[in-house]
Amino acid sequence: MNCIVVDDEPLARGAIQLYLRANPDLQLLKSFGSADVAAEFLRTNEVDLIFLDIRMPGLNGIDFSKTVPKNTLIIFTTAYAEYALDGFEVEAIDYLLKPFNQERFNKAIHKAFDYSALLKSADRNHTVESTFDDYFFVKADRKFVKLYFKDILFIEGLKDYVVLNTSGDRIITAMNIKTIHDQLPQENFIRISKSNIINIQQVDSFNTHVVFIGDNEVPIGNAYRTYFFEEFVAKKTIGRQS
Repeated sequence: MNCIVVDDEPLARGAIQLYLRANPDLQLLKSFGSADVAAEFLRTNEVDLIFLDIRMPGLNGIDFSKTVPKNTLIIFTTAYAEYALDGFEVEAIDYLLKPFNQERFNKAIHKAFDYSALLKSADRNHTVESTFDDYFFVKADRKFVKLYFKDILFIEGLKDYVVLNTSGDRIITAMNIKTIHDQLPQENFIRISKSNIINIQQVDSFNTHVVFIGDNEVPIGNAYRTYFFEEFVAKKTIGRQS
């Protein structure tokens, strides 16, 4: 998998380059101190993965990410925690909060490799065959897979695909997140960001920014926060909510 680094801070670029040396399956094509210059590079070069800072002079990382080819994966890097949710709103693979260590970097890399493998195996044909009271069939890897609604933990949207996370598997299918949401029982599945749908039966805990499902942290998007707290929290929470 080839990649580029886009960050206006030389030290940050250097740290990522150092961590990349421990990952021989990643080939660094080039590093850029400006998103504008990186945009020019992308016009003539194919890139699989971008490590992208958010707050930069000129074209910022969020706006730049909206211009990259749809199959290019993005991992945001930022020193500002408040920008993390913005990163998920544009369907990034992960975000790294500076300063991050090799272990956290490797976790993001593994997630990128997982997504890349899933995307390559996805079938772009029609994906939902039929829906019944407690399960439905979804097309993935050239066959129809039976999924029970109760087994779905949460769903991630990634451009033209969705990833259905269950307790034992991750299934990718060619469908946008709105389409899959319309197929699900609305009383159990709530969209909490542009990129995430949760099964409320699987929620372990939450705060004002994140829903915790098992070992997974699913961010709540700013535009969906009020709806989440009105539709789910207010109805399911006993006692003071402030």
